[in-house]
Amino acid sequence: MKTLGINAAFHDSAACLVDDGHVVAAAEEERFTQIKHGKRPVPFSAWELPFHAIDYCLAEGGIGIDDVDHVAYSFAPDLFVNGSGLPSTITLPLEPSAIRVPAGKAPWDPLFLSYVVNAPRQLAGGAPHHLQARLRSSANAPHWCWHYVSHHLAHQASAFLAAPFDECAVLTLDGRGENTSTQYGVYRDGHYDRLSEVPLPHSLGLLYEDVTRHLGFLHSSDEYKVMALASFGTPRFVDALRRHVRWHGDGRYVADAVPFAQFCPPRKRGEAFLPVHADVAHAVQRVLEETVLEIAKWLRDVTGSAHLAMAGGVALNCVMNGFLRDSNVFDDIWVQPAAGDAGTALGAALWIDREARGGDDGTHAFQMEHAYLGPQFSESEIEAALRHARASYRRPDDLPQTIAGHLARDRIIGWFQGRMEFGPRALGARSILASPLHARMQARLNELKDREDFRPVAPAVLEEAAGDWFENCTHSPFMLFVHRVPPARRAAIPAACHADGTARVQTVSRAVNPLYHATIAAFEQRTGVPVVINTSFNTRGKPIVCTPRDALECFFASPIDVLAIGPYVIEKAVP
Repeated sequence: MKTLGINAAFHDSAACLVDDGHVVAAAEEERFTQIKHGKRPVPFSAWELPFHAIDYCLAEGGIGIDDVDHVAYSFAPDLFVNGSGLPSTITLPLEPSAIRVPAGKAPWDPLFLSYVVNAPRQLAGGAPHHLQARLRSSANAPHWCWHYVSHHLAHQASAFLAAPFDECAVLTLDGRGENTSTQYGVYRDGHYDRLSEVPLPHSLGLLYEDVTRHLGFLHSSDEYKVMALASFGTPRFVDALRRHVRWHGDGRYVADAVPFAQFCPPRKRGEAFLPVHADVAHAVQRVLEETVLEIAKWLRDVTGSAHLAMAGGVALNCVMNGFLRDSNVFDDIWVQPAAGDAGTALGAALWIDREARGGDDGTHAFQMEHAYLGPQFSESEIEAALRHARASYRRPDDLPQTIAGHLARDRIIGWFQGRMEFGPRALGARSILASPLHARMQARLNELKDREDFRPVAPAVLEEAAGDWFENCTHSPFMLFVHRVPPARRAAIPAACHADGTARVQTVSRAVNPLYHATIAAFEQRTGVPVVINTSFNTRGKPIVCTPRDALECFFASPIDVLAIGPYVIEKAVP
């Protein structure tokens, strides 16, 4: 049975294909269109289905749209309008008058709800323009059944149906769903039970969006910059902010609209960062951590579970995740690597697949050991792109040793290998690699990517050596937790240490990514350090590269020194 998951209503449009409980492919639309977050610069353009991502997922599965059995869309319009008789399941062919949309219920754009409700007609009718032929494998009408899956159920399922737990508490936190910002559940004995939720407008995600906007960033995509800035602040505004965010117990909290102007005037984009900006960021980060800790304590008591699975955009806050881990409320915490809205395509597909197959026995077939679910390219395809670009390239006998040599000489590497990552983190498939040995490398990388000076860069470490270099670190493959760098190690990897002595760590397994592991191991042979810097292969305002052409354009338009693309290497002349 084949189930296609789609996220399109909000940002981070994505698609996922599940075949009898196994994830075949998953990818974000932005990687194909090179439009950040998969949306054009208008609020939540819900009419744009992720046709390129859908096309890729179907191709990876060797099927056409007519071969799909179920389509799972991660938004439930009936919840959005507080119940209106709108259907949750639609079987095609769809008659033009089959769905009626209540008037005056759609925010942001008056056509928002109409486009969401009529999304199955758009998919059944074929994609616009040149994609239509590729999304229709025959002249027959599609036979699949369309399912609306609530936004937070899709988040929850993306966590508990992908986590390495047979039972767990489930926590999802984001800005908004249909009418909910936070949801709690428990997965046990093959059954999922929703426990409670926090209704809008109370939202920790929207609180973080508000401060992101106030500090002059893009409010729905730059929250990680506020997280980084918070490390430079003092707690002088924490008490004042606590009055606006209050834990009421029983899974309930109140998050009032905060007049951030009481702390400082709004910062305009391009203006200098002042200490007061860091203090405001620090207060929001601290209050977020404190509130989520109370949630975790309550959830542990209610469920009795020793394990926690998390998703939702707030779960991408790796500082909060590290704080929660160190609280020891749960014995083990797993965070969905595509925790943002892109991951709802995965969750919706897994949920509908599971339900259609009659549930599970508590030992679900899929466990997300890695995030390499996107496109890959053959050697011949890569070489064709190199020839088309008239690039001077070579094929070294030992790629890991060759790249390790460049890293040891402080050269910056564009690394394009294997299947692309699903989710916002580059994890050794579409990465920029560099040496952590000299503090100046952080500034070089921030300049290369035109990033703010205070932004840290993240280390990737051999999994077997992680505990020696980062405190309490054994297995962290998705770069979703910070770990403290022991004082004795900080001088050896200064570029990898943030101002507060922490690092957002990725552990690299030989079994999961042998080429990446071998390259870091070769760097250790030369330097004695089993750590490299890993940041995403892109420049300012652009998504992570997807294709060989994307990689070549980014390489030649930036100060990256060397490109390792498949088995081939391109070097720029040393100045």
